[in-house]
Amino acid sequence: MLEICCFSLESCLTAQKAGAYRVELCGGMFEGGTSPSAGLIRLARQHLSIRLYVMIRPRGGDFCYSDTEFEVMKADIETAKELGADGVVFGILTPDGRVDTARTKELVELAKPLKVTFHRAFDVSAEPLEALEAIISTGCERILTSGQKNTAIEGITLLKTLAEKAGNRIEIMAGAGVSAQNAAQLLGAGVHALHMTGKGIVNSQMQYRKADVSMASAALTNEFEIYEADFDKCKAVIDIMASTNV
Repeated sequence: MLEICCFSLESCLTAQKAGAYRVELCGGMFEGGTSPSAGLIRLARQHLSIRLYVMIRPRGGDFCYSDTEFEVMKADIETAKELGADGVVFGILTPDGRVDTARTKELVELAKPLKVTFHRAFDVSAEPLEALEAIISTGCERILTSGQKNTAIEGITLLKTLAEKAGNRIEIMAGAGVSAQNAAQLLGAGVHALHMTGKGIVNSQMQYRKADVSMASAALTNEFEIYEADFDKCKAVIDIMASTNV
């Protein structure tokens, strides 16, 4: 199964056309993904026949949340449920880098009957095998992970170990830098699914561009480049997965 991370309705439509099994819908691309707007969730649900999972992340940065941020996460889960999502995606850690099992269980219960993916907060946890068992105990259905490296291919050794330890108790989905060049190798490590953005750059329609004023605070951000899912990149991975399963 291939999940495609999408930050726009256009990318959702591309993912579906390419043959993705599921969309992970996010806002805040340059923060690594945050909760999308209610309007985007509503329109994605209206246009998608494939599964739709919604990111629940109140801000960029770390995954140790304040009480008020936790309340926002709960409200966002309720919104995702009301708007017809099939599942939600989140991750919460304690200050010492462990999985916050109490809060995670609370959100898993709140999300029901929606399923839950524990996202790459896992990749910055202190002890990965301990984190695996903790997440299983909370009732999440899968973990999105790069094997605690910047890319999944760099983390392939841990990904293989996680898949072996997980067995059929929880799905291990490899993400970060997944492409047609490494999909077969990652699947060969035993992971259960792949996750990718498959992004390409679309130039802004703006003709007039004010050179000395920026709306962005993030480094290396070009406000006249729009990132959308690239059909060919996504389809190439789907084709590899299909041939691998034969």
